[in-house]
Amino acid sequence: MASRPIVPRQPRGEAVVGGGGNQHKKNGAAEARNRRALGDIGNLVTVRGIEGKPNRPITRSFCAQLLANAQAAAAAENNKKQVCVNVDGAPLLLDGVAAGAGKRAGAPKPPPQKKVNVKPKPEEVINISPDIAEADAKTKQENPVNKKKDGEGSSRKKAPAFTSVLTARSKAACGLTKKPKEQIVDIDAEDAGNELAAVEYVEDIYKFYKLIEHESRPHDYMESQPEINESMRAILVDWLVDVHRKFELSLETLYLAINVIDRFLAVKTVPRRELQLVGISAMLLASKYEEIWPPEVNDFVHLSDRAYTHEQILVMEKIILGKLEWTLTVPTPYVFLARFIKASIPDQELESMVYFLAELGVMHYATIIYCPSMIAASAVYAARCTLKKSPAWNETLKLHSGFSEPQLMDCAKLLVSFHSMAAKSKLQSVYRKYSNPERKAVALFPPAKALFLPSVALKTTV
Repeated sequence: MASRPIVPRQPRGEAVVGGGGNQHKKNGAAEARNRRALGDIGNLVTVRGIEGKPNRPITRSFCAQLLANAQAAAAAENNKKQVCVNVDGAPLLLDGVAAGAGKRAGAPKPPPQKKVNVKPKPEEVINISPDIAEADAKTKQENPVNKKKDGEGSSRKKAPAFTSVLTARSKAACGLTKKPKEQIVDIDAEDAGNELAAVEYVEDIYKFYKLIEHESRPHDYMESQPEINESMRAILVDWLVDVHRKFELSLETLYLAINVIDRFLAVKTVPRRELQLVGISAMLLASKYEEIWPPEVNDFVHLSDRAYTHEQILVMEKIILGKLEWTLTVPTPYVFLARFIKASIPDQELESMVYFLAELGVMHYATIIYCPSMIAASAVYAARCTLKKSPAWNETLKLHSGFSEPQLMDCAKLLVSFHSMAAKSKLQSVYRKYSNPERKAVALFPPAKALFLPSVALKTTV
């Protein structure tokens, strides 16, 4: 509520009407002083919405008008719960009570520094400025609680749970973490322009070899041979390795001759005295099949120290072909060795080591339980382990061989065991062949310690 302005009273006895001359002068001087005082009061008193003349006297009617305007403004503030908004320091009323009152009074707006603001209740006043608005916006952006209220996710990265940390550490300790995938090498890219390499068909050819290798694979036949044992077979193969080297025949001829011997012994009982004859006839067949200029029959007669005649060799050759049904196109270990060595991207040392281990394998009867592709892949794996190539087995070799590292472990350990006993064995043909510097003397290398099994009993070693 606006307080009632104080109106000064006139002094008694100074303004008497109808007095004398002196009395008139006194009254005039008092009236002049009253006018100056009223003028000062009029200049000091201003009300929102009403601007009077600076020297206007405060009369009872004007005072009543001021009081009515102040009461109306206060009532409007309390009823409507007026909110005062300060923008750039300038007060602004959202209702039009004071402005309307000023229009009715017909007075101009007073200067800003002399305005009288009616203050509402403290709890109803809300001051908003640009600085406060910016601060509130930054607080909402930085405070994750406000974001959650607005339906927004937290910008902070969630800390990993203890369970996920322990699981990741366990996988790393066990070697189960995801490793980058190895790149598979295109081993046929260099032979793209070579028509003899048959790059367009090589994959289909080896798929066919893998499919039919079990059809031409000999089974365990030693129990069906009463006069032949594993040691005799090893002696025969060791002698054929020497014959093969003296005639300078291809490796295809050697592996095919051993395959013919095993397949024939699996279907025909052979006496002990004819075992060497079977070996000579098998080598003759393989030479005619693989070589351009095969040895003659008389050459084999001389090599056998005339133990067998020309006619006996030809008769045994005919018997072998009849029992095998003239099937000589078979995938031997050499067929797979050529492909797997190429996939291994070898040097001359690695290539010689692979052939050394493979020939040791086919010389011993213990490897007959493994298919040709398994013997070839195991020879490559054992050779890489012996020469400490890293990695011992990769994705390229796995793709072309079709075997994983655990699948090759048993056969590879067997080949390394043969290598460890080759120097002390009585059968020295393979060992001497690969002790030659022309073949990098790979037989003199120590066997792979990771695959070496000293407890393996080699029944075929004589």
